[in-house]
Amino acid sequence: MSKTPNRWIGLIFISMAISLVIIDGTIVNTIFPAVITDLQLNSSEVQWVQESYVLVFASLLLVWGSLADRFGRRLILLIGIAIFIGASIWAGFSTDATSMILARVVQGVGGAMVLPTTLSLVNANFEGKERGIAFAIWGSTIGGMVAVGPVLGGWLATDFSWRWAFNINAPIGIAIVIGLLIFVRESKQAHREGGVDFVGAIISVFMFATLVFALIEGRAYGWWMANANHPFEIGSFAWRTDGISIIPVAFMWSAVFFFLFVAWERRRERAHKNVLLDLQLFKIASFRNGSIAALIISMGEFGLLFAIPLWLQNVEGLSAISSGLVLLWLAGGAFLASAVGGAMSGKLPATYAVRLGVALEMVGVAGIALVASQAGGWLQVAPFLLLYGIGVGLATAQLTGVIMVDVPVQKIGQASGSQSTVRQIGSALGIAVLGTILFTSSQSAIEARIIDLDALQSSSPADRASLAQAIALPVVDSAGSNIPSISPSLVAAGAPQSTADAIENAARDGFTDGVKAAGWAAAGFLALGFAATFNLGSKARKPEEEAEEAEVAQG
Repeated sequence: MSKTPNRWIGLIFISMAISLVIIDGTIVNTIFPAVITDLQLNSSEVQWVQESYVLVFASLLLVWGSLADRFGRRLILLIGIAIFIGASIWAGFSTDATSMILARVVQGVGGAMVLPTTLSLVNANFEGKERGIAFAIWGSTIGGMVAVGPVLGGWLATDFSWRWAFNINAPIGIAIVIGLLIFVRESKQAHREGGVDFVGAIISVFMFATLVFALIEGRAYGWWMANANHPFEIGSFAWRTDGISIIPVAFMWSAVFFFLFVAWERRRERAHKNVLLDLQLFKIASFRNGSIAALIISMGEFGLLFAIPLWLQNVEGLSAISSGLVLLWLAGGAFLASAVGGAMSGKLPATYAVRLGVALEMVGVAGIALVASQAGGWLQVAPFLLLYGIGVGLATAQLTGVIMVDVPVQKIGQASGSQSTVRQIGSALGIAVLGTILFTSSQSAIEARIIDLDALQSSSPADRASLAQAIALPVVDSAGSNIPSISPSLVAAGAPQSTADAIENAARDGFTDGVKAAGWAAAGFLALGFAATFNLGSKARKPEEEAEEAEVAQG
């Protein structure tokens, strides 16, 4: 494999491309309160603004990874950035929930074209020790940008408008396109006969869509029995409210699509046709075990970032930019660890770095869950955010290399799409599960705290329960953004100021309890992920095998 001229400059633009996508996956966290107020979103819509992007992103990674191998990785990357820029402008000019969610869906399509192609281009343009360094830089970019997104979003929302958090993608994206055209060469693979696996692509999309839908909407429609107060309706179709909920049906269909997908892919493989996912990859121990660890780690790694900015702004009263600055503790830790991890590439075994990183993440997240309180404020959680960031930087920078180390070069495109999909699925599941825990726990905690208030003990239990529900439901539906208005609204309705303040304070503490519950759940996922890292390992290919595979990759 001949070395690409200016490949390190090209790596800068490849990293900028992945930065654009990763930042946008997290930038909405700190602008949510402003978006919620402006577009009048409820809590399910808030989750879907985030999840619609992640869901489509995860559903299409396999598809675009495979198509990029066939038609050209740089070509698919450039098209993806163009789609992403257009969808970003659409999101920036959205005036309602529907428009915003649709724009995020299209952004997910573009983003899914970017992530696997950047990894494939890194692999195609570097070899040997340089490839390890390039992988570390690529992974470090992801870890750092996860933390930078909320800071950038907070600054733009505070000093300009939340709409600029999306519109800023246009000039940056254009610069990336120019750099890719100049400094990155095209790369593609020779393929077997059989055409593109469109059936497998469609099945995989339905499989992921039904799963994440069920996880997000279970709280609203009922996990088992239908919620009569919240029927599922699409147009003229309405699900019955006097029997089983649509949620277990969605889970069932996800399982059916999973088995259909596996059966279809095996059938095409036996016929020596192109497949969306080469299931033989999972016979490689490092790839299989690394993917399992990545799935679990991702569930706990980024899901909590959905909750922290909401808590900082709605409970602690920080502005968007201030909450973003608090998250600089996480960003600083991620950048520090990523730089150290890149410098130690080849010196410290990658599996040890991953294991240390996940352990630090676990301690950081558990620490946040332990010390978060309305009275303690952001200062108490900042040191744990730093630990959390160091862990993200170490684990993310090295995990990709651990997963991909034994994958034959001719299968690197499918493998990169697969491992990226696994991590995005984990992220989507984490946001869905932790979001559900956050809002369910917040509602029950707020109701319990209001019922127990001394100022309301003269009222009947039924009246206290009714008031508690009347306060808790709007808090949950607004993702906490209406908390600051509780006291003024109650005073306007005739309640004494002291009682109104006590009720609002109970709502703040209850929402904090929800964040703590989500934090403990995230720590639990990370603990499972930490245990999974002990199955990581590599058979270490011989140099001549890598050289032979590299020649095939140039195709």
